[in-house]
Amino acid sequence: MNIAAGADYLSVNNIEVIYDHVILVLKGVSLKVPKGRIVALLGANGAGKSTTLKTISTLLRGERGDVTKGEVMFKGERVDQLTPSDLVRRGLSQVMEGRHCFGHLTIEENLLTGAYTRKASRAEIKQSLEAVYQYFPRLRDRRASQAGYTSGGEQQMCAIGRALMAKPSMILLDEPSMGIAPQIVEEIFGIVKDLNQREGVSFLLAEQNTAVALRYADFGYILENGRVVMEGAASELATNEDVKEFYLGVSGAGRTSFRDMKFYRRRKRWLA
Repeated sequence: MNIAAGADYLSVNNIEVIYDHVILVLKGVSLKVPKGRIVALLGANGAGKSTTLKTISTLLRGERGDVTKGEVMFKGERVDQLTPSDLVRRGLSQVMEGRHCFGHLTIEENLLTGAYTRKASRAEIKQSLEAVYQYFPRLRDRRASQAGYTSGGEQQMCAIGRALMAKPSMILLDEPSMGIAPQIVEEIFGIVKDLNQREGVSFLLAEQNTAVALRYADFGYILENGRVVMEGAASELATNEDVKEFYLGVSGAGRTSFRDMKFYRRRKRWLA
């Protein structure tokens, strides 16, 4: 199905998620990712970002979670009843929080596992592997090293590279900055932007580091307590006074102190 650049590629419509048949985690979450765009899903730890991504990739079922309301559309078709491997074959891959590399395998062996779902020749796989190494030259240098003995940044690069080996048109990227040095975070986000611009890969990335995410994203949604409380162009969110105060730690008078921030929930207009 042909979808023009800028059209809705992924659409999450009024999703409600319950864990263990009791705990309501997502409460009517809706969002859209246009084709060829980077969309950031922002919010504090526990806001529901990872649950939203696992709902889209259908990995939620493995964690005793159930979608009790709503639907997920990808490329114009409903996909929330498919298996994760079906979604990968359709072009949607997820990079999990915490990277989840196979520690006992080499970097290159980890990358090759990403091509498992493809019906491709050895030459095509080799070509894809070379493309990953061009984007992540660090991985070429460490290709024979066991993944478990590489740095957090290298493992994150490996996890993204492994997803790329499946030739996705869209990647769900969960907390790419977690546990990584700031300079490596910038490098990884720069590569994500490069992949988006050169290869046309669409991204939905869940991230606590609001400042970095908004610099690289086109659009953003802010989640709190399982609800979308704010959305807008990334440039607009970055200059929004509420976002600056509650997520960047900066108010109109300058940087907000921790003592003042302790009572921030009383002042949030959207929690009224």
